[in-house]
Amino acid sequence: MQAAGSWLSDVPHSLQPQGLVITTLGAYGRVRGEPVWSGGMVRLLGEFGFSVGAARVALGRLARSGLLERVRQGRQIYYGMSPALEHLLAEGDERIFGLGVDDDWTGVWTVLWQAVPDELGLQRRRLAGRLRFLGFGPVQNGTWVSPHDRARELAALVEGLAIEQYVGAIVGRPATGNALQTLIGQAWDLDALAAGYERFLDELRPFRSARARGRLSDRDAFLVRTRAVHEFRHFPSQDPGLPEVVLNRRWRRGDAVAAFGELYELLAEPAQRHFDQAMEGDRAGIRERRSAVHL
Repeated sequence: MQAAGSWLSDVPHSLQPQGLVITTLGAYGRVRGEPVWSGGMVRLLGEFGFSVGAARVALGRLARSGLLERVRQGRQIYYGMSPALEHLLAEGDERIFGLGVDDDWTGVWTVLWQAVPDELGLQRRRLAGRLRFLGFGPVQNGTWVSPHDRARELAALVEGLAIEQYVGAIVGRPATGNALQTLIGQAWDLDALAAGYERFLDELRPFRSARARGRLSDRDAFLVRTRAVHEFRHFPSQDPGLPEVVLNRRWRRGDAVAAFGELYELLAEPAQRHFDQAMEGDRAGIRERRSAVHL
């Protein structure tokens, strides 16, 4: 069976090497619990169509940003996950694997407004990125909303960016429900989200039968599972996490969550095996060279 068909043979614009490194380390690197070989990571990124140069640049940028820690062992370079990346991955797991699980919506909303000045443009961009990660939707004039209590996350975020004096937030319930649908429509593109769930299910369909999965090589399983994680991780930032009765629509979020969870578990062993084999490549080469010396 061809590994990934058009889904994985054509690298989409959304699939960037730095993000793919983070996805791969989150799905497989933490299982190993040790620094990963740079050559192995370059090889794995190459299987997604990225050049050696692009892969090495991505690793270097992540190291300079403080997400990876560069370690030299002899002539080999390894990368360990920094505490910052460990925290980021833990947060990501909570968002990814919590999507569609918490159905006891309390009706509490968080409203945030910001007036970060132009000279702090970097902090403002980072604030916007983190708000989207937390599931906030933009309304207007620096105002963001979330249909959940995000006070704890916001306190840590604003303090970490040192912009407390430019940001305010209120947690509470809407006074009226009449404008709720309008607010939801302004903050989130629900039509695009619904189409995204449909597209994701279509992409997974060729790999969901036991017969199809049985014909996947370890490499194919790695490509399919990693791509599934990478694609699915965008949904929590796009989905407000509201019940269908509040959204006044039905969509296939539950089907997408179930399909992702099933494939994530069933392909875990062969995908991890392929990752581990790539990471062992340097050790195998060392053993071969040592054997040759003693002949």
